[in-house]
Amino acid sequence: MSNTPFGFNRPGDGDDDDRPQDPFKGMGGDMAQFADMLHRFADMIGAQGAGGGGGGPLNWDLAKNIARHTVVEQGDPSVVDAERRQVEEALRLADLWLDEKTTLPAGIRTPQAWSRSEWIEQTLPVWAKVCDPIATRMVESMGGALGGGEIPADMQAMAGPLIGMVKQMAGAMVGGQAGQALGGLAREVTGSADVGLPLAPDGVGALVPAGVEAFGAGLEVSADEVRLYLALREAAHQRLFTHVPWLRAHLLGAVEEYARGITVDLSGIEQAVQGLDLSNPEALQEALGGEIQLQPEETPRQKAALARLETALALVEGWVDTVVNEAAEGRLPGSVKLAEAVRRRRATGGPAERTFATLVGLELRPRRLREAAVLWRTLTEARGTQGRDAVWDHPDLLPTADDLEDPDGFVHGRDEIEGLSDLDWSDLTKAEDEKPDDKGPGDEPGPDDGGPRA
Repeated sequence: MSNTPFGFNRPGDGDDDDRPQDPFKGMGGDMAQFADMLHRFADMIGAQGAGGGGGGPLNWDLAKNIARHTVVEQGDPSVVDAERRQVEEALRLADLWLDEKTTLPAGIRTPQAWSRSEWIEQTLPVWAKVCDPIATRMVESMGGALGGGEIPADMQAMAGPLIGMVKQMAGAMVGGQAGQALGGLAREVTGSADVGLPLAPDGVGALVPAGVEAFGAGLEVSADEVRLYLALREAAHQRLFTHVPWLRAHLLGAVEEYARGITVDLSGIEQAVQGLDLSNPEALQEALGGEIQLQPEETPRQKAALARLETALALVEGWVDTVVNEAAEGRLPGSVKLAEAVRRRRATGGPAERTFATLVGLELRPRRLREAAVLWRTLTEARGTQGRDAVWDHPDLLPTADDLEDPDGFVHGRDEIEGLSDLDWSDLTKAEDEKPDDKGPGDEPGPDDGGPRA
């Protein structure tokens, strides 16, 4: 941006005689024009529903309206009674099959079928928690870049209303981008848990019939099989979200921690508003309509937050893959093809990747998901279903990012550590004393060398 924000001159810039006595003349008009501009801003923001959707930094009322418009304009069929019954039956049958493959109880008390608009409505409260931290940074950054920190102190009182409205406009802009992202996501999801986050209300498991149909297109698998396989995935997610009490806070906290380290690249917006006539609010609105670029900070804390978030999401999806494919094996002839379709969707950039990249500045790595699935399968083989699921008892038991690199080491290493706790130290000492002496001359420990004592 220019060094003279919004046309204000700094003290000492040029001769005093050249400075306009009315500071608002520097913005292309006099005080009356400025007042008129503020009224037009207020009208425009009010027309966009700028209430913040609950007082937060992001205009969620606007986001919801844009998201719903996005899905409706491309077709959002209502769920008919037959589809609703099919979904409810599929979710109940899925839970029966999962009972044999996991010790976690069923988590769905209310099976539901949603239209795409209903998906937006039902999941919006959680999206607000996920996106508000980064939205706060974006709105504050825009407010500062567009004049908050640059205006001289004696001008702050006069410019305050404008800066406040610019921040409101920024909230509306961010809300618009969030709405577009969620609207695009709603056209691709098959249920409430596609992105690995607990988006549905407590006890609710849901499928989106239009999304289920789109997912199965071209797979040459019957619609009933597709629905049941996706119901298995939905039901497996809900078991985790319902019966692992710390998991919701862990996942949403990981997203929030990562979002704290995001910076906002405003260079495009700064160029757009350079020399802009602020007495024309429509022009300012257009200038603020560009896409915001999110940049993660390259700090140790940010890298640790990223690893924590990627690992948590990968572990959820890897566990779901494991139990679902076990439950579907021998029951659904097309299960291998359906599992491959899920993997292919991830590898080519599925809805989770695009939504996180747009809303949080994060691109998920499919490699982490594959490694997590390998780890859970290895745990199942080594410890059985009960031992595998016991890892969810506490967050400290979860594998780390390093463990995903070496699943065998995690599984067998932890078994060895747990095995040591069951030994009696006197037995260990006795075993050490009974070992054959194969040391060479000069290798005998001295009295002060430490080691086991009787």
